Amino acid sequence: MKFFLISDNIDTQMGMRIAGIEGVVAHSREHVEQELDKAVEDKDVAVVLMTEKLVELCHDKVYDIKLNRRRPLIVEIPDRHGNSGVVESISRYVEEAIGIRL
Repeated sequence: MKFFLISDNIDTQMGMRIAGIEGVVAHSREHVEQELDKAVEDKDVAVVLMTEKLVELCHDKVYDIKLNRRRPLIVEIPDRHGNSGVVESISRYVEEAIGIRL
């Protein structure tokens, strides 16, 4: 079982690649929905990580998957422009874990 990222920016994608998580950068609703469909069909994908902006962009599709499917688990993550306090804690964890200040 693996993770898959659907991001709206290259920085998040590159950061996840460092952690071994593959993914795509998408900007349109159609592209995001297409990538979600691929992830749902891929039996190896257990968790889909999506940035806040993309979850908002196609919230109806995301919540349909969350409510009606057992897998994959969709997890909303903040990106570098995230409005939650999680951004600072993620930056701190990365700095402590691998010594890179974001």
